[in-house]
Amino acid sequence: MRVLGIDPGSETLGWGVVEGESLKYKLVEYGTIKSSPREKFSKRLLKIFDGVADLIWKYQPDVLSIEEAFYAVNVNVAMKLGQVRGIVMLAGEKANMEIAEYSPRLVKQTVVGYGNAEKHQVQEMVRLLLKLQTAPEPHDAADALAIAICHFHHAGVQNKIKNAKLKIKR
Repeated sequence: MRVLGIDPGSETLGWGVVEGESLKYKLVEYGTIKSSPREKFSKRLLKIFDGVADLIWKYQPDVLSIEEAFYAVNVNVAMKLGQVRGIVMLAGEKANMEIAEYSPRLVKQTVVGYGNAEKHQVQEMVRLLLKLQTAPEPHDAADALAIAICHFHHAGVQNKIKNAKLKIKR
């Protein structure tokens, strides 16, 4: 399985591709899609859509794993983040990908073991889990890798539950 993790952002969108199965996975590549806050928001959305579509075409992931929207004090920020998430999920749907959504707290809990972990803790655990020499930079890319890793952990559990239910039915 190959997973494209996305940490949505309208100025810096983090992405990371991880492949493997269950709890055995490895890094493929990671990076960011940057947009200028001076650009019209609709132009930024188009750049994000095209960038994610290019990543899907280049890396051929099976799953798009994206961070869920979270509570934001600023309503405008929350609205923009929702629009970015929509654009990313649209790119995944157009490619007929499975889409998985995880809360920021669950991602941190899964990867670090603590739901209120700080950015540097996530970066360090991603480094350790993917056996990297240095922590992934910037933190947006590290967060995207953490979201992909989170999917491997939870998809494995879901498959075990599904298989157990099939055995009970027999």
